[in-house]
Amino acid sequence: MQVKKDLKTATHVQLTINANEQDLASTRRHTLEHFAKTVKVPGFRAGRAPLAMIEKHVDQNSFQSHFFEDALQDLYAAALDDQKIRPAGQPQVTLKKFVPYSLLEFAVDVDIFSPVSLGNYKNLKSKKTETKVTDKDIMEVLGSLRTRNGERKTVTRPAKNGDEVTIDFSGTDKKGQPVAGADGKAYPLILGSNNFIPGFEANLLGLKAKANKSFSLTFPKDYSVSALASKKVTFNVRIDKVKEVNLPGLDDKFAASIGPFKTLNDLKTDIKKQLQSERSNQAERDYESAMIKEITEKSKLEVPDSLIHEQVEFMVKDFKQNLLYRGQTYEEYLKTQNITDEEYRKKTLTPDATDRVKAGLVLAEIAEAENIQITNEELDIRINVLRGQYKDAKMQVELDKPEGRRDIASRMMSEKTVAKIKQLNG
Repeated sequence: MQVKKDLKTATHVQLTINANEQDLASTRRHTLEHFAKTVKVPGFRAGRAPLAMIEKHVDQNSFQSHFFEDALQDLYAAALDDQKIRPAGQPQVTLKKFVPYSLLEFAVDVDIFSPVSLGNYKNLKSKKTETKVTDKDIMEVLGSLRTRNGERKTVTRPAKNGDEVTIDFSGTDKKGQPVAGADGKAYPLILGSNNFIPGFEANLLGLKAKANKSFSLTFPKDYSVSALASKKVTFNVRIDKVKEVNLPGLDDKFAASIGPFKTLNDLKTDIKKQLQSERSNQAERDYESAMIKEITEKSKLEVPDSLIHEQVEFMVKDFKQNLLYRGQTYEEYLKTQNITDEEYRKKTLTPDATDRVKAGLVLAEIAEAENIQITNEELDIRINVLRGQYKDAKMQVELDKPEGRRDIASRMMSEKTVAKIKQLNG
């Protein structure tokens, strides 16, 4: 077998593979052995006839097709091994010549993993942020709980801070055209909560039920919906109801109504514990992300396009699922953002996907350098734990699939590697 390697880029190669009759002999034999189980040869029991006899009685079209597919796979695998190439995507095959059983020439284009030049990962500057829960933080949570559990009473007076107003609203641009994502129906809003953009709630103060008002505001430049950031919008608002919210007293009785708490201090202690846990966990995740980002920025590597595309597809699928849980379709989301599917993938997801793939490749390189491994026993334990957590039948099936096991093993490898990096920088 002859192999010609043409490195198109650091992450893409074309292999031209040429095989003669001698190179194809083993594939021919294996293909015949496959058919030997089903081909009937007079005078012989199934599977007992010589291969030469099998070849005379086999359907030639079926045999040739099977041989061709087997030969492509066998030769491609041998060429990868010969050239020490690690493929990063599915190969694109172009047939050049094929004389059954004696000559096969074809070209393969495939993305490959380029060498990774690791940056120093044992002396990182990233540090974990210390977390603290203040009395103000606790009081904010208590305030939210009181508002949520307050008694609502419809009133006819003008709305004031602390009231809950139910509104219908829509936004238009300077041409009078509707602005996607700037509308809502029967939306309950606590005035003074600052849940809407600056200026919106203030414009509703003093209005009574059934009142209408139009006003213009400019969305903050850092607004979460990029299509609305820094955009000037004219809002048309109708007040449907104004409700006075009577807050419960901040005492032991209120604490008991929230949960299994005997006193207000018990509730405060629980809130502090939960806030501390959430912030500590977030600080840990931020620390890990910062370390990985620092190492990735110090490392030199090229990322195959196929891996980025694969990651983008995964992110889109995951995002669609999350949107469905929130009662929104992907198409509806794109409309609110005023972008196309292509724009969302290219502008929003591709940069993040590229960073994720780079981080994955860097972590894999560190895992190899530190000889980090996941044993079958460790994998089985994790899968059994997940079986106990997920009772859904579909999830149980996913856990049994080979790709499911590979995905879990990959995540465990990343976890172990990140733990090792933290140990080296502790």
